[in-house]
Amino acid sequence: MKLTELKAIQLAELFSALSDASRVRIISLLMEGEMSVSALAKELKMTESAVSHQLRGLRQMHLVRARKSGRQVFYSLEDEHVSRLFSLGLDHVQHG
Repeated sequence: MKLTELKAIQLAELFSALSDASRVRIISLLMEGEMSVSALAKELKMTESAVSHQLRGLRQMHLVRARKSGRQVFYSLEDEHVSRLFSLGLDHVQHG
């Protein structure tokens, strides 16, 4: 498969977004379903500010989506591609 320069850059940026353990852990939690920033922060033992910072990057890469309800923001995975990518990566590291 031959990639254009633009597609190669976009793919590298996608993998870069997944190169942080905190972001990977956030995705793993969101695989179970939608969660609020505060619930993610509690589960990850991180501040809400730190979680929000990581989520902002994941949103920019279209890996997660946000839904506001009152004063809380809830996050979920953008689509099935994200969970498949995560699952394939996890299978790869568990296999080795």
